[in-house]
Amino acid sequence: MMIRTLIAVVAAVLFGCLSAQAQIDSSLLKTPEKKDTIPHSLNMDAIYNRPFLQLGKTPVSIGGYMESNWQYVKTSGITVGNQFQFRRFSLFVASTITKHIKFLSEIEYENDPTGDPGDAGGGSFEVEYAALDIEFHPLINLRGGMIVNPIGAFNQNHDGPKWEFTDRPIAMTQMLPDTWSNTGFGLYGKEYKNHWMFGYEFYLTGGFNDSIIDNTQGKTFLPAAKSSVNRFTESASGEPLYTGKLSVRHDKIGELGLSYMGGVYNTWQIEGAQVDYKRRLSVYDVDFNTTLPTHTNIITEWAWIFVHLPPNYTQEYSSRQFGGFIDVVQPVYRGRILDWNNASINLAVRGEYVDWNVGTFSSTGTRMYNDLWSIMPAISFRPTPQTVLRFNYRHERARDITGDFIGATIGTTAGFSLGLSTYF
Repeated sequence: MMIRTLIAVVAAVLFGCLSAQAQIDSSLLKTPEKKDTIPHSLNMDAIYNRPFLQLGKTPVSIGGYMESNWQYVKTSGITVGNQFQFRRFSLFVASTITKHIKFLSEIEYENDPTGDPGDAGGGSFEVEYAALDIEFHPLINLRGGMIVNPIGAFNQNHDGPKWEFTDRPIAMTQMLPDTWSNTGFGLYGKEYKNHWMFGYEFYLTGGFNDSIIDNTQGKTFLPAAKSSVNRFTESASGEPLYTGKLSVRHDKIGELGLSYMGGVYNTWQIEGAQVDYKRRLSVYDVDFNTTLPTHTNIITEWAWIFVHLPPNYTQEYSSRQFGGFIDVVQPVYRGRILDWNNASINLAVRGEYVDWNVGTFSSTGTRMYNDLWSIMPAISFRPTPQTVLRFNYRHERARDITGDFIGATIGTTAGFSLGLSTYF
């Protein structure tokens, strides 16, 4: 019932916003005085659409952001009390090497227990992005290095200061791999005409490995692939992961993105000898964002995962998964607060649903569950568009594969979080 309700809400948003204005997400990072000169952009531009500081007369610019939270949460009546979390610190370094050639890198410290398990245990430093762009034509640009795979919108546009919520969407972090980046090469381009903008991206990169079905989670779990220390230099399958995205935006409607990611994930040969069949995975993703005439900002994204499993695997490992989220953000005040001339106060709510085992039991024909839904109301204060203080409440329910709300980690989760995030 919950999933049908969420899908109905998304459908209503997609078909009911024909008179809407363009999204404000990226424009919030600019000052009002510069709005007329803001270039038209898509989610694919988020990697560069950040505040940077020029270092004197050098061709190098730097920037970054940080996130930190307080949290008090109970699951099935059990709590670990007050928790203070330093989630992320990212540093951007960009350089225009010469005309039409530019480089961007992002180095990140991350310690987020709500994301993939590899982030826990004291956190880690890693290079999240380091790529060279060569522009031949606005529609033909070469990108190579360590890139962010453009599966969906959140994976491209995930910086903490852009969001009113302390936690990242569950489906985009615990079903899809959060900030999924790989070594590879590809092409991208975009074109703007009248009120329309079109963009595309296509990349060949390294990909997943056997850990997505051989992990401590005991289920099909794509984020497990991030824990491989060799994934930036070796491919388990020896074959490329294909990732492609098409985006279209109208200034008065919003942006729609359709993306696909897929390829062989398993080690099917060793030293030239075939040891297994090639097993593929495919991910389909649709994202949409808009701003209504009431300045209500709506962002939604949904993904479908299909994985070819070995025949001897139990049904706890699913061949199909589905999930996504919808955010609704309503500014209630914009103007001067204390000494901040461009401050804002926003009310927001996020609805989420994830099903890690889509389908039925082969023996009984009854439905498998292993699903989760969550609703998170929020209030945020932005003294400037680049800094946000946010207060959230989460109510979440999870079921095991049989549909029971049982166990220490399965059942009702409820709690509060207070956090801040800022670009610098």
